[in-house]
Amino acid sequence: MTINAVRTPGQAASRQGVLLAVGSMVCVQLGLASSVGVVEQIGPADTAALRLMWAGVILLALVRRRVTTLTRKGLWISVELGLATAGSGLLFMAAVARIPLGTASALEFMGPLGVAITHGRGNLRRVWPATAALGVLFLTEPWNGAADPVGVGCALGAGAFWAAYILLTQRVGDEVAGIVGLAVSLPVAGLVATLVAILVPNSGYPGAIPPQFWLAGLGLAVLLPLVPSTLELLALRRVNAAAYGTLMCLEPALALLIGLVLLAQIPRTSSVVGVLLVVTAGVGAERTGSRTGSEPDVHVAGG
Repeated sequence: MTINAVRTPGQAASRQGVLLAVGSMVCVQLGLASSVGVVEQIGPADTAALRLMWAGVILLALVRRRVTTLTRKGLWISVELGLATAGSGLLFMAAVARIPLGTASALEFMGPLGVAITHGRGNLRRVWPATAALGVLFLTEPWNGAADPVGVGCALGAGAFWAAYILLTQRVGDEVAGIVGLAVSLPVAGLVATLVAILVPNSGYPGAIPPQFWLAGLGLAVLLPLVPSTLELLALRRVNAAAYGTLMCLEPALALLIGLVLLAQIPRTSSVVGVLLVVTAGVGAERTGSRTGSEPDVHVAGG
């Protein structure tokens, strides 16, 4: 007698969720890698402004009628999410203008890693901060001054905003149905990024950006955050927060790989070790810090 293995609907959905999650992270890193050339031409602030403005315009056009259904609390939380999105995007663009993509992504990952550790349980939660700190040392090599301190600071600042972004996204998911909250947060992020682009010294402003860069900004907005956000929402209907959080730990490694392939950013051995330590800390922290089953599983692309 031959017994054929039957994949249950739950197993099939879980596999689909993993593929969607990985697709989202790949899309995020492709979007960031594609932004590097634009950053070199018009600067990090204008690049972030273009990307976030286009994303906000597209999403608001798609769901504008449902925005009017927001409660005052939902509207305010969505605005706060927009501020966090702008902060993360602006600082990360400034970081990748100064340090390699893989290093910047690993340093930015300190933000969500901190959230996972803070919400962790058990004695092992004390191990992961030390592991992550060791990874940061290998990434920045303070003993020889190899890393640009401004770039490192911008990446860590982006991580802090990403941590706030995750917590606010969870609150928006609790308060607002569907993607209506994003239809508020992304236009707010675009507006804030535009104001910063106008005020930053030696940076142009939207009226002075050549037309070809406006078209490039539209493409970047599709790569990041529109497509990743959609993929993540679909993924989170199929996998739980703990599984998704563990998958998210692959992002610094993906950034290192994409930086190597697309940007010819050859990592030093110390950078590879640093990324591996950060990923290890992330996997460990996520496995001890998932949300409970009664809480919604929400996470939207950052960067």
